[in-house]
Amino acid sequence: MYDGVVVGGGPAGSRVACRLAEQGHRVLVMEKKSRPGGKTACTGIIGQECAGAFGVEGRVILRKINSATLFSPSGRQLHLRREEPQACILDRSAFDIFMAERAQKAGAEYSFNSRVTDINIEKDHASVIISRGKKLETIETRVAVLATGFSPPMLQKFGLGVVKDFTTGVQAEVEAPALGEVEVYFGDVAPGFFAWLVPTAPPLARAGLLSRSRPGYFLKKWLAELAGRGKITTAEVKPSYGAIPLRPPPRTYGERLIAVGDAAGQVKPTTGGGIYYGLLGADIAADTLHRALGEDDLSAKSLARYERGWRKKLGREIRTGYWFRKIYERLSDRQIDRIFQLIRAGGIDEVLLNAEDVSFDWHGRTIMRLLKYRMVASTIGRIKFPYKDND
Repeated sequence: MYDGVVVGGGPAGSRVACRLAEQGHRVLVMEKKSRPGGKTACTGIIGQECAGAFGVEGRVILRKINSATLFSPSGRQLHLRREEPQACILDRSAFDIFMAERAQKAGAEYSFNSRVTDINIEKDHASVIISRGKKLETIETRVAVLATGFSPPMLQKFGLGVVKDFTTGVQAEVEAPALGEVEVYFGDVAPGFFAWLVPTAPPLARAGLLSRSRPGYFLKKWLAELAGRGKITTAEVKPSYGAIPLRPPPRTYGERLIAVGDAAGQVKPTTGGGIYYGLLGADIAADTLHRALGEDDLSAKSLARYERGWRKKLGREIRTGYWFRKIYERLSDRQIDRIFQLIRAGGIDEVLLNAEDVSFDWHGRTIMRLLKYRMVASTIGRIKFPYKDND
Protein backbone atom coordinates (compact mmCIF):
# COMPACT_ATOMS: atom_id res chain seq x y z
CA MET A 1 0.00 0.00 0.00
CA TYR A 2 1.20 3.49 -0.84
CA ASP A 3 1.42 6.21 1.78
CA GLY A 4 0.06 8.67 -0.75
CA VAL A 5 -1.34 8.69 -4.26
CA VAL A 6 -1.24 12.05 -6.04
CA VAL A 7 -3.79 12.49 -8.82
CA GLY A 8 -2.19 14.78 -11.39
CA GLY A 9 1.43 15.31 -12.40
CA GLY A 10 1.46 19.09 -12.77
CA PRO A 11 3.75 21.35 -10.71
CA ALA A 12 1.68 21.22 -7.50
CA GLY A 13 1.21 17.45 -7.67
CA SER A 14 4.88 16.83 -8.35
CA ARG A 15 5.89 19.16 -5.53
CA VAL A 16 3.74 17.29 -2.99
CA ALA A 17 5.13 13.98 -4.23
CA CYS A 18 8.71 15.25 -4.05
CA ARG A 19 8.39 16.55 -0.50
CA LEU A 20 6.71 13.40 0.78
CA ALA A 21 9.25 11.13 -0.93
CA GLU A 22 12.10 13.16 0.57
CA GLN A 23 10.61 12.46 3.99
CA GLY A 24 10.63 8.71 3.38
CA HIS A 25 7.05 8.10 2.29
CA ARG A 26 6.06 5.79 -0.57
CA VAL A 27 4.30 7.97 -3.14
CA LEU A 28 2.70 7.32 -6.52
CA VAL A 29 1.71 10.04 -9.00
CA MET A 30 -1.08 9.17 -11.43
CA GLU A 31 -1.00 11.21 -14.65
CA LYS A 32 -3.50 10.77 -17.49
CA LYS A 33 -1.05 12.07 -20.11
CA SER A 34 1.75 10.02 -21.61
CA ARG A 35 4.31 12.37 -20.02
CA PRO A 36 4.42 15.54 -17.95
CA GLY A 37 3.37 18.50 -20.05
CA GLY A 38 2.49 22.11 -19.35
CA LYS A 39 -0.87 23.74 -19.72
CA THR A 40 -1.02 25.20 -23.21
CA ALA A 41 -3.43 27.91 -21.99
CA CYS A 42 -1.00 29.02 -19.26
CA THR A 43 1.16 32.13 -19.75
CA GLY A 44 3.94 30.40 -17.81
CA ILE A 45 5.08 33.54 -15.97
CA ILE A 46 6.42 33.30 -12.42
CA GLY A 47 8.01 35.94 -10.24
CA GLN A 48 11.66 35.95 -9.22
CA GLU A 49 10.51 35.16 -5.68
CA CYS A 50 8.91 31.93 -6.86
CA ALA A 51 11.88 30.98 -9.03
CA GLY A 52 14.27 31.45 -6.11
CA ALA A 53 12.10 29.80 -3.47
CA PHE A 54 11.62 26.62 -5.50
CA GLY A 55 15.01 26.40 -7.18
CA VAL A 56 13.72 26.74 -10.74
CA GLU A 57 16.68 26.04 -13.00
CA GLY A 58 17.67 28.26 -15.88
CA ARG A 59 17.22 25.49 -18.43
CA VAL A 60 13.42 25.75 -18.12
CA ILE A 61 13.35 29.58 -18.28
CA LEU A 62 12.89 31.01 -21.77
CA ARG A 63 13.63 34.59 -20.74
CA LYS A 64 13.54 36.99 -17.81
CA ILE A 65 11.55 40.21 -17.92
CA ASN A 66 11.89 43.52 -16.15
CA SER A 67 9.35 45.59 -18.05
CA ALA A 68 5.81 45.59 -19.37
CA THR A 69 3.51 47.98 -21.20
CA LEU A 70 -0.16 48.24 -20.23
CA PHE A 71 -2.71 49.51 -22.76
CA SER A 72 -6.00 51.16 -21.76
CA PRO A 73 -9.16 50.74 -23.87
CA SER A 74 -8.42 53.95 -25.79
CA GLY A 75 -4.75 53.14 -26.25
CA ARG A 76 -3.21 55.06 -23.35
CA GLN A 77 0.01 53.42 -22.24
CA LEU A 78 1.69 52.76 -18.92
CA HIS A 79 5.27 51.55 -19.22
CA LEU A 80 6.49 49.76 -16.11
CA ARG A 81 10.17 48.99 -15.75
CA ARG A 82 12.63 48.05 -13.03
CA GLU A 83 16.36 47.56 -13.40
CA GLU A 84 16.35 44.01 -12.07
CA PRO A 85 14.32 41.16 -13.61
CA GLN A 86 10.93 40.78 -11.92
CA ALA A 87 9.65 37.59 -13.52
CA CYS A 88 10.56 34.57 -15.61
CA ILE A 89 8.79 33.18 -18.66
CA LEU A 90 8.85 29.42 -18.45
CA ASP A 91 8.89 26.68 -21.01
CA ARG A 92 5.81 25.09 -19.42
CA SER A 93 6.39 21.58 -20.71
CA ALA A 94 10.03 21.67 -19.67
CA PHE A 95 9.06 23.06 -16.26
CA ASP A 96 6.54 20.27 -15.62
CA ILE A 97 9.14 17.68 -16.67
CA PHE A 98 11.70 19.33 -14.38
CA MET A 99 9.33 19.15 -11.40
CA ALA A 100 8.48 15.51 -12.14
CA GLU A 101 12.14 14.54 -12.53
CA ARG A 102 12.95 16.15 -9.21
CA ALA A 103 10.17 14.14 -7.55
CA GLN A 104 11.35 10.91 -9.19
CA LYS A 105 14.92 11.51 -8.01
CA ALA A 106 13.52 11.85 -4.49
CA GLY A 107 11.88 8.43 -4.84
CA ALA A 108 8.35 9.19 -6.06
CA GLU A 109 6.88 6.78 -8.60
CA TYR A 110 4.95 7.93 -11.69
CA SER A 111 2.29 6.10 -13.66
CA PHE A 112 1.49 7.74 -17.02
CA ASN A 113 -1.48 7.08 -19.30
CA SER A 114 -3.41 6.47 -16.09
CA ARG A 115 -6.78 8.18 -15.78
CA VAL A 116 -8.29 8.18 -12.29
CA THR A 117 -12.00 7.43 -12.59
CA ASP A 118 -12.92 7.21 -8.91
CA ILE A 119 -11.60 7.26 -5.36
CA ASN A 120 -13.33 5.24 -2.66
CA ILE A 121 -12.62 6.32 0.88
CA GLU A 122 -12.54 3.36 3.25
CA LYS A 123 -12.08 3.20 7.03
CA ASP A 124 -8.36 2.40 6.93
CA HIS A 125 -7.36 3.34 3.37
CA ALA A 126 -8.45 4.91 0.08
CA SER A 127 -8.92 2.89 -3.11
CA VAL A 128 -7.96 4.78 -6.29
CA ILE A 129 -9.60 3.36 -9.42
CA ILE A 130 -7.61 3.96 -12.58
CA SER A 131 -8.27 3.28 -16.24
CA ARG A 132 -5.56 2.25 -18.66
CA GLY A 133 -7.33 1.89 -21.96
CA LYS A 134 -10.19 -0.54 -21.29
CA LYS A 135 -8.55 -2.03 -18.22
CA LEU A 136 -9.49 -0.92 -14.69
CA GLU A 137 -7.09 -1.25 -11.77
CA THR A 138 -7.31 -0.44 -8.07
CA ILE A 139 -4.47 1.14 -6.11
CA GLU A 140 -4.65 1.29 -2.33
CA THR A 141 -3.21 4.22 -0.45
CA ARG A 142 -3.34 5.72 3.01
CA VAL A 143 -4.23 9.15 1.63
CA ALA A 144 -5.09 10.67 -1.75
CA VAL A 145 -4.09 14.11 -3.03
CA LEU A 146 -6.20 15.83 -5.70
CA ALA A 147 -3.86 17.82 -7.94
CA THR A 148 -6.11 17.53 -10.96
CA GLY A 149 -6.36 21.17 -11.88
CA PHE A 150 -9.79 22.77 -11.81
CA SER A 151 -12.19 19.81 -11.51
CA PRO A 152 -15.62 20.72 -10.06
CA PRO A 153 -17.08 17.17 -10.34
CA MET A 154 -14.25 15.75 -8.21
CA LEU A 155 -14.68 18.45 -5.57
CA GLN A 156 -18.42 17.87 -5.33
CA LYS A 157 -18.05 14.10 -5.23
CA PHE A 158 -15.91 14.27 -2.11
CA GLY A 159 -18.01 16.87 -0.34
CA LEU A 160 -15.56 19.75 -0.79
CA GLY A 161 -18.31 21.99 -2.13
CA VAL A 162 -18.95 24.06 -5.23
CA VAL A 163 -16.56 26.61 -6.71
CA LYS A 164 -18.85 29.59 -7.14
CA ASP A 165 -16.80 31.60 -9.61
CA PHE A 166 -14.45 30.75 -12.44
CA THR A 167 -13.39 32.01 -15.83
CA THR A 168 -11.84 30.58 -19.00
CA GLY A 169 -8.40 31.26 -20.39
CA VAL A 170 -7.60 30.89 -24.07
CA GLN A 171 -4.14 31.15 -25.58
CA ALA A 172 -2.29 30.49 -28.82
CA GLU A 173 1.27 30.68 -30.06
CA VAL A 174 1.85 33.48 -32.56
CA GLU A 175 4.76 35.07 -34.37
CA ALA A 176 5.52 38.60 -33.15
CA PRO A 177 9.08 39.35 -34.35
CA ALA A 178 9.22 42.91 -32.96
CA LEU A 179 7.81 42.12 -29.50
CA GLY A 180 10.41 42.84 -26.85
CA GLU A 181 8.43 42.85 -23.61
CA VAL A 182 5.15 41.75 -22.07
CA GLU A 183 2.11 43.70 -23.24
CA VAL A 184 -1.24 43.71 -21.40
CA TYR A 185 -4.46 45.03 -22.95
CA PHE A 186 -7.56 46.16 -21.05
CA GLY A 187 -11.11 46.94 -22.18
CA ASP A 188 -13.50 45.27 -24.58
CA VAL A 189 -10.70 43.15 -26.02
CA ALA A 190 -11.43 40.93 -22.97
CA PRO A 191 -14.47 42.33 -21.13
CA GLY A 192 -13.96 42.33 -17.36
CA PHE A 193 -10.48 40.86 -17.70
CA PHE A 194 -7.44 41.48 -19.92
CA ALA A 195 -5.43 40.11 -22.84
CA TRP A 196 -1.70 39.49 -23.05
CA LEU A 197 1.19 39.20 -25.46
CA VAL A 198 4.17 37.42 -23.89
CA PRO A 199 7.43 37.02 -25.82
CA THR A 200 9.02 33.57 -25.55
CA ALA A 201 11.68 32.37 -28.00
CA PRO A 202 11.97 34.91 -30.86
CA PRO A 203 10.00 35.35 -33.01
CA LEU A 204 7.35 33.42 -31.03
CA ALA A 205 4.99 34.80 -28.42
CA ARG A 206 1.98 33.69 -26.39
CA ALA A 207 -1.23 35.59 -27.08
CA GLY A 208 -4.21 35.00 -24.85
CA LEU A 209 -6.99 36.41 -22.75
CA LEU A 210 -9.49 35.62 -20.00
CA SER A 211 -13.24 35.76 -20.49
CA ARG A 212 -16.39 34.49 -18.80
CA SER A 213 -18.05 33.89 -22.17
CA ARG A 214 -17.01 33.38 -25.80
CA PRO A 215 -13.25 33.42 -25.15
CA GLY A 216 -12.53 31.97 -28.58
CA TYR A 217 -14.52 34.72 -30.27
CA PHE A 218 -12.72 37.48 -28.40
CA LEU A 219 -9.30 35.96 -29.09
CA LYS A 220 -10.00 35.57 -32.81
CA LYS A 221 -11.23 39.17 -33.02
CA TRP A 222 -8.24 40.55 -31.11
CA LEU A 223 -5.67 38.58 -33.10
CA ALA A 224 -7.21 39.85 -36.34
CA GLU A 225 -6.73 43.41 -35.04
CA LEU A 226 -3.11 42.70 -34.08
CA ALA A 227 -2.41 41.15 -37.47
CA GLY A 228 -4.00 44.14 -39.20
CA ARG A 229 -1.59 46.44 -37.36
CA GLY A 230 1.40 44.25 -38.17
CA LYS A 231 1.90 43.32 -34.52
CA ILE A 232 1.72 39.61 -35.33
CA THR A 233 2.30 37.91 -38.67
CA THR A 234 -0.97 35.95 -38.84
CA ALA A 235 -4.23 35.52 -36.97
CA GLU A 236 -4.61 31.90 -38.07
CA VAL A 237 -3.82 29.95 -34.89
CA LYS A 238 -4.83 26.86 -32.95
CA PRO A 239 -6.03 28.07 -29.53
CA SER A 240 -6.01 26.09 -26.29
CA TYR A 241 -8.53 26.55 -23.48
CA GLY A 242 -8.48 26.10 -19.72
CA ALA A 243 -10.92 26.79 -16.89
CA ILE A 244 -9.54 28.81 -13.98
CA PRO A 245 -11.11 29.04 -10.50
CA LEU A 246 -11.36 32.56 -9.11
CA ARG A 247 -12.37 31.42 -5.62
CA PRO A 248 -11.41 28.37 -3.55
CA PRO A 249 -14.02 25.69 -2.80
CA PRO A 250 -15.57 25.75 0.69
CA ARG A 251 -13.23 22.94 1.81
CA THR A 252 -9.95 21.53 0.53
CA TYR A 253 -9.73 18.46 2.78
CA GLY A 254 -11.77 15.44 3.82
CA GLU A 255 -11.29 11.94 5.16
CA ARG A 256 -7.97 10.66 3.76
CA LEU A 257 -8.09 13.38 1.09
CA ILE A 258 -6.76 16.86 0.35
CA ALA A 259 -6.79 19.10 -2.74
CA VAL A 260 -3.90 21.32 -3.89
CA GLY A 261 -3.17 23.86 -6.61
CA ASP A 262 -5.97 24.84 -8.99
CA ALA A 263 -8.12 22.06 -7.50
CA ALA A 264 -7.96 23.97 -4.20
CA GLY A 265 -8.46 27.38 -5.82
CA GLN A 266 -4.89 28.43 -4.93
CA VAL A 267 -4.88 30.95 -7.74
CA LYS A 268 -4.39 34.72 -8.04
CA PRO A 269 -7.88 36.08 -8.81
CA THR A 270 -6.37 39.20 -10.37
CA THR A 271 -4.46 37.37 -13.12
CA GLY A 272 -5.50 33.71 -12.96
CA GLY A 273 -1.88 32.68 -12.28
CA GLY A 274 -1.63 29.57 -10.16
CA ILE A 275 1.92 28.22 -10.30
CA TYR A 276 3.40 29.98 -7.26
CA TYR A 277 0.37 29.72 -4.99
CA GLY A 278 -0.05 26.08 -5.97
CA LEU A 279 3.55 25.32 -5.02
CA LEU A 280 3.16 27.11 -1.70
CA GLY A 281 -0.01 25.11 -1.05
CA ALA A 282 1.81 21.91 -2.01
CA ASP A 283 4.50 22.51 0.62
CA ILE A 284 1.88 23.10 3.32
CA ALA A 285 0.05 19.96 2.17
CA ALA A 286 3.24 17.88 2.35
CA ASP A 287 4.05 19.13 5.85
CA THR A 288 0.52 18.34 7.03
CA LEU A 289 0.55 14.88 5.46
CA HIS A 290 3.98 14.01 6.84
CA ARG A 291 2.72 14.73 10.35
CA ALA A 292 -0.60 12.95 9.80
CA LEU A 293 1.08 9.88 8.32
CA GLY A 294 3.48 9.74 11.25
CA GLU A 295 0.60 9.95 13.71
CA ASP A 296 -1.46 7.49 11.62
CA ASP A 297 -4.34 9.95 11.78
CA LEU A 298 -5.66 10.84 8.34
CA SER A 299 -9.09 11.89 9.50
CA ALA A 300 -10.71 15.08 8.26
CA LYS A 301 -10.10 16.62 11.67
CA SER A 302 -6.37 15.96 11.38
CA LEU A 303 -6.11 17.14 7.75
CA ALA A 304 -7.99 20.35 8.58
CA ARG A 305 -4.57 21.66 9.66
CA TYR A 306 -3.71 21.87 5.97
CA GLU A 307 -6.57 24.24 5.18
CA ARG A 308 -5.82 26.42 8.18
CA GLY A 309 -2.19 26.55 7.08
CA TRP A 310 -2.67 27.50 3.46
CA ARG A 311 -5.45 29.98 4.20
CA LYS A 312 -3.20 31.67 6.75
CA LYS A 313 -0.53 32.01 4.06
CA LEU A 314 -2.70 32.85 1.05
CA GLY A 315 -6.24 33.53 2.25
CA ARG A 316 -6.10 37.29 2.68
CA GLU A 317 -4.23 37.74 -0.60
CA ILE A 318 -6.81 35.68 -2.50
CA ARG A 319 -9.68 37.47 -0.77
CA THR A 320 -8.26 40.91 -1.59
CA GLY A 321 -7.57 39.91 -5.18
CA TYR A 322 -11.06 38.54 -5.66
CA TRP A 323 -12.63 41.65 -4.11
CA PHE A 324 -10.66 43.86 -6.51
CA ARG A 325 -11.51 41.59 -9.44
CA LYS A 326 -15.22 42.17 -8.81
CA ILE A 327 -14.62 45.92 -8.62
CA TYR A 328 -12.68 45.89 -11.88
CA GLU A 329 -15.35 43.90 -13.71
CA ARG A 330 -17.92 46.60 -13.10
CA LEU A 331 -15.74 49.41 -14.50
CA SER A 332 -16.54 50.94 -17.87
CA ASP A 333 -13.88 51.52 -20.50
CA ARG A 334 -14.15 55.23 -19.72
CA GLN A 335 -13.38 54.62 -16.05
CA ILE A 336 -10.41 52.40 -16.91
CA ASP A 337 -9.05 55.11 -19.20
CA ARG A 338 -9.48 57.68 -16.45
CA ILE A 339 -7.53 55.53 -14.00
CA PHE A 340 -4.70 55.17 -16.54
CA GLN A 341 -4.69 58.95 -16.95
CA LEU A 342 -4.57 59.57 -13.19
CA ILE A 343 -1.80 57.03 -12.60
CA ARG A 344 0.37 58.56 -15.31
CA ALA A 345 -0.34 62.21 -14.51
CA GLY A 346 0.10 61.75 -10.78
CA GLY A 347 3.29 59.75 -11.05
CA ILE A 348 1.58 56.90 -9.19
CA ASP A 349 3.25 54.35 -11.45
CA GLU A 350 6.70 55.55 -10.38
CA VAL A 351 5.73 55.52 -6.70
CA LEU A 352 4.51 51.94 -6.95
CA LEU A 353 7.57 50.84 -8.90
CA ASN A 354 9.85 52.30 -6.24
CA ALA A 355 7.94 50.80 -3.31
CA GLU A 356 9.93 47.91 -1.86
CA ASP A 357 6.84 46.04 -0.67
CA VAL A 358 5.18 45.98 -4.11
CA SER A 359 5.69 42.52 -5.57
CA PHE A 360 4.97 40.61 -8.76
CA ASP A 361 3.48 37.79 -6.70
CA TRP A 362 1.59 39.61 -3.91
CA HIS A 363 -0.97 41.88 -5.53
CA GLY A 364 -2.87 42.81 -2.38
CA ARG A 365 -0.24 45.34 -1.35
CA THR A 366 -0.34 47.06 -4.74
CA ILE A 367 -4.14 47.13 -4.74
CA MET A 368 -4.38 48.73 -1.31
CA ARG A 369 -1.65 51.26 -2.12
CA LEU A 370 -3.41 52.23 -5.34
CA LEU A 371 -6.76 52.74 -3.64
CA LYS A 372 -5.23 55.10 -1.09
CA TYR A 373 -5.13 57.70 -3.86
CA ARG A 374 -8.45 59.52 -3.52
CA MET A 375 -8.78 60.38 -7.19
CA VAL A 376 -8.38 56.73 -8.19
CA ALA A 377 -10.82 55.54 -5.54
CA SER A 378 -13.38 58.19 -6.50
CA THR A 379 -13.17 57.12 -10.15
CA ILE A 380 -13.96 53.55 -9.17
CA GLY A 381 -16.90 54.62 -7.02
CA ARG A 382 -18.12 53.60 -3.61
CA ILE A 383 -15.89 50.90 -2.12
CA LYS A 384 -16.63 48.53 0.72
CA PHE A 385 -13.34 47.08 1.87
CA PRO A 386 -13.14 43.32 2.45
CA TYR A 387 -11.57 43.82 5.89
CA LYS A 388 -10.64 46.54 8.34
CA ASP A 389 -7.30 48.30 7.97
CA ASN A 390 -6.11 46.83 11.27
CA ASP A 391 -7.04 43.23 10.40
